[in-house]
Amino acid sequence: MVLWIIGMSCSGKTALGKYIYNKLKPECNNLLFLDGDILREILGNDLGHTLEDRKQNADRINKLCNYLDSQGINVIFALLSLFHENQKWMRKNIDNYYEVYIDADFDSLIKRDDKEIYKKAGNGEINNVVGVDIPFTPPPNPDITIKNNGSLKDLYSEGDKIMKSIRPFLGR
Repeated sequence: MVLWIIGMSCSGKTALGKYIYNKLKPECNNLLFLDGDILREILGNDLGHTLEDRKQNADRINKLCNYLDSQGINVIFALLSLFHENQKWMRKNIDNYYEVYIDADFDSLIKRDDKEIYKKAGNGEINNVVGVDIPFTPPPNPDITIKNNGSLKDLYSEGDKIMKSIRPFLGR
């Protein structure tokens, strides 16, 4: 099973992924949590954030998820997934693929922006920021869409619903 949690920076992807992981891990010892930033660090931060680098990273993520799934490892992956062809590839190649899209308005993203990514992009200090100078198009066919303009409590409530949907696929 691969659970992909997609959204823009500061949308709550990692918070939701960690919440689900921590709740399910005691009953599923073959469960792995990954985050886009974690994977970049594991692989040596050899890619930047240009569209070309993002595409190469997206292809790596697809291959990694496919490999882990083939080994019977369940994966929760929180990522900023830009490329619809990668999402389609996952749906086609992973038997138990579940896609969650976290939709948050831009004002909410800015309020949660501890790294000041959006502020720096707005000031011209950095570029290649999704939502500022790289457009983000929501995934076309997520299994669930969560509006996250509110509290973590609301987000975790949605996480509880997601766990009910994916739990049957964890027991392999």
